[in-house]
Amino acid sequence: MIALSLAEIATVVGGQTYDIPDPQVRVTGPVVRDSREVEPGSLFAAFAGERVDGHDYAADVVAQGAVAVLVTRPVGVPAIVVDDVTAALGALARHVVARLGATLVALTGSAGKTSTKDLIAQVLRSKAPTVFTPGSLNNEIGLPLTALSATDETQFLVLEMGARGIGHIRYLTDLTPPKVGLVLNVGTAHIGEFGGREQIAQAKGELVEALPADGTAILNADDPLVKAMASRTKAKVLFFGEAAEADIRAENVRLTENGQPSFSLHTPSGCSEVTLRLYGEHHVSNALAAAAVAHDLGMSVEEIALALSEAGTLSRWRMEVTERPDGVTIVNDAYNANPESMRAALRALVAMGKGHRTWAVLGQMAELGDDALAEHDAVGRLAVRLNVSKLVAVGGREASWLRLGAYNEGSWGEESVHVSDAQAAIDLLRSELRPGDVVLVKASRSVGLESVAQALLDDVQAGADAR
Repeated sequence: MIALSLAEIATVVGGQTYDIPDPQVRVTGPVVRDSREVEPGSLFAAFAGERVDGHDYAADVVAQGAVAVLVTRPVGVPAIVVDDVTAALGALARHVVARLGATLVALTGSAGKTSTKDLIAQVLRSKAPTVFTPGSLNNEIGLPLTALSATDETQFLVLEMGARGIGHIRYLTDLTPPKVGLVLNVGTAHIGEFGGREQIAQAKGELVEALPADGTAILNADDPLVKAMASRTKAKVLFFGEAAEADIRAENVRLTENGQPSFSLHTPSGCSEVTLRLYGEHHVSNALAAAAVAHDLGMSVEEIALALSEAGTLSRWRMEVTERPDGVTIVNDAYNANPESMRAALRALVAMGKGHRTWAVLGQMAELGDDALAEHDAVGRLAVRLNVSKLVAVGGREASWLRLGAYNEGSWGEESVHVSDAQAAIDLLRSELRPGDVVLVKASRSVGLESVAQALLDDVQAGADAR
């Protein structure tokens, strides 16, 4: 964070100082909420959760070098006491962002936010110092913490914004007003909470409504609900996509033999070839979105193409591809799932597995409301249509719908199976995998299917250690 005194921070957040010998002492390290991340000069934000109360760690973090703690009650160490730690973090982020000279880029969408954010960050940091959201910390706590990690040297601040209702993105843009706003898509993620795709579009469009007249709205020309958001902003509009009218578009899209996308990138300033290190054709749209941001911020098409071709995966459990020594390939995409990302992952699996057996180890897609049965059934049917070799549906009712969809589509018998939990899936795979197989593991985060992928990788390490 840019250096601020405790007295200034207290004024900004509307807090009272307690047990602080010198209010002019400055916070020079990061603002953190995890005691394990404390560094000398840090400010520790204490949150009271269901199982752990950060206030209980106040003495420990100060002993580790934290300058003070941000709390809701005095704790016997240097502290700034506020009514609401979340609101205080937001106010501090708003203050810091206003003092930065950085260009703020914000993005949202129903699917692909984190992968696209990682691409944008890697492209922009090839040009100048860039700070970006770690993982998918895109809510009212994670976003301020990311903004507060920027320094005077930061030129680009890339923030992922999530929403679970109308007004959420408006709140985030009030904290960190963007100059460039990107909307990827309007899908069915969290549709059970929103009530419909039109409501999701209303919420996502709050981002472009927040842009200034001299800003830029970057919109997906291939998604009608996103394209229509052009009427909701006073900013300049750039379209990306495969549509002919897109300002930033892809032509001649194809997949390498490993399932990695390659395409011709067309921008208003020229054309260049791109081959991504990521897996799956769905990353073409993500790459175009990143290219549109970079183009708007002054990068040449050659610089953009080179940076995209060198970019990798920064966030865990998102199409992480690992080939075991025995030739089995594990694709860990278990961080989250919705119908759009599930379909994209299945297509990527099939592209990667040409000539080999493919396994789709799938679990529940959460928060689909009344659409849950139809969407799980449709994914199971798609697995059959794509000729996935084996479907392993893991979990309870939703998993049974996945398996039933596959069975009804292709009268699958041994090709699809429903197992009760992750351990049952691990046992099945251990007994049946053979060299050359490609295994996709994907479900909503709450299912915890990353344990399946990890167990299959640990088996190889255990075997090597035994030898």
